[in-house]
Amino acid sequence: MSAQCIGVSRVVVVSRHALVGELLVASLARHDDLHPAGFASTIEQAVALCLEQAPDVVLMDYRMPGGTGLDAAEQILQRLPRTRIILLAVDLSSEELLRVVEAGVSGLLPLDASLSSVLEALRYATPAAMAVHPSFLIPSFGADGVSFDGPALTRRELQVLGILACGNDARAAARDLDISLNTCRGYIKSVLAKLGAHSQLEAVATARNLRLIA
Repeated sequence: MSAQCIGVSRVVVVSRHALVGELLVASLARHDDLHPAGFASTIEQAVALCLEQAPDVVLMDYRMPGGTGLDAAEQILQRLPRTRIILLAVDLSSEELLRVVEAGVSGLLPLDASLSSVLEALRYATPAAMAVHPSFLIPSFGADGVSFDGPALTRRELQVLGILACGNDARAAARDLDISLNTCRGYIKSVLAKLGAHSQLEAVATARNLRLIA
């Protein structure tokens, strides 16, 4: 498992605020591995632009005029299923969070996320997994349905947990994710705290019960 991004990602920015969108586009242009592929300010523009440009990643506001960024995301993913879509949102309801998870977007960040967090999400998000900022509660699927009072694990914490679940230790996780051992141990400590676990084995068992990992 590698945490390194591959090649150059073409990015479409969708924001209801023209100034914010233009600043993000300008920022992306300063990075060799992120290439701005256009800006849209409405759901209709976003869908049309993505179908025309077929970007690798879309960074999109959740709240948009006449609907939500998720409306656009669902249309885009129906035609371009490998597109990685990162939503920027605030104060989502349980129903909205469930719809976000079911839609298959690649990331959910708060609207006031730091630029470094946004750039990390654009570089490392994948179509196969959803990166969720810890400010959001992610749903857990259990026998009784969906619960939103479960722990919120970050993308990196889920990666570390997945490696531990395969029987590996912290050193192996650090090596696979190309991070320092101390950093990896910090993620493990955070995972244990969030899951209320006293050992890595207990954390893996709890995460599996919550359907956070396979």
